[in-house]
Amino acid sequence: MTNHVPHPNHDRGLEFDLSTMMSRRSLGMFFGAGGAVAALAACTPGGSGSTAATTTSAATESAAASAAATSAAATATPSASPMLTRAIAECGVEIPAETAGPYPGDGSNGPNVLTASGVVRQDITTSFGTGSAKAEGVPLTFTLTLLDNANGCVPLAGAAVYAWHCDRDGRYSLYDSGLKGENYLRGVQEADANGQVTFTSVFPGAYSGRWPHIHFEVFESMGNATAAGQVLAVSQIALTKAACDDVYATPGYEASVTNMKRTTLQSDNVFRDDGGIYQLATMTGSAATGYTAGLNVTI
Repeated sequence: MTNHVPHPNHDRGLEFDLSTMMSRRSLGMFFGAGGAVAALAACTPGGSGSTAATTTSAATESAAASAAATSAAATATPSASPMLTRAIAECGVEIPAETAGPYPGDGSNGPNVLTASGVVRQDITTSFGTGSAKAEGVPLTFTLTLLDNANGCVPLAGAAVYAWHCDRDGRYSLYDSGLKGENYLRGVQEADANGQVTFTSVFPGAYSGRWPHIHFEVFESMGNATAAGQVLAVSQIALTKAACDDVYATPGYEASVTNMKRTTLQSDNVFRDDGGIYQLATMTGSAATGYTAGLNVTI
């Protein structure tokens, strides 16, 4: 296998593509405003009703309390997974804003896959539409848990995520030579009631100058995403060194071994600000069976 020529201008940092991103990007202020209104409404006292309160029987009060508890349980996030429970407990620090890089495929720099029929999917290993290629590599399933920081860290049900990354050779569909007619390793998912989206993919390779990563954009809704509308957040997932070392020891990832030796989280031009502490995925699995990755995304 010939080594992939590294992208000379990939991911130079947020400043590099800020001009193309700001025209489509929202800072999520409406979420903050909505949260403030909700909080104000929640804190507004109701009517006095003192006479009724004094005549309410103990049995009635007990029944009301029981009904309230039942109602609260019914409106709680359904099927809250340990991942979601941990995400809410850790919520508070917003996901760092990062560059989308020069190969986003969202219309801000050339092709726009977001408006194409078929982009909404969980399995992003294959191209769709007129494309026919399939990305090869160690299986990777990754889940993002979206939380609304301005509204008590409730899950952002109904929000949407567009995720994309390079293949095991470090190449990007839609842009690299031989892949301009392909769109694999790109897809959109709508967050469920737990604020979670899950993609089935392959483990990306490491190319020169960058730590192994996955790009993503968060949108207010599915309709907003597939119309390539305003973005709530743009960031990246950093993959763990242990998982990368394990995967890159397998056939097909030979070039990644060399590239990994040249970069650390602390030297990477995207993650170096804080060593990727808020973007480093929680990962389990093996190269033999495939990996799973999870990241909490507070907006």
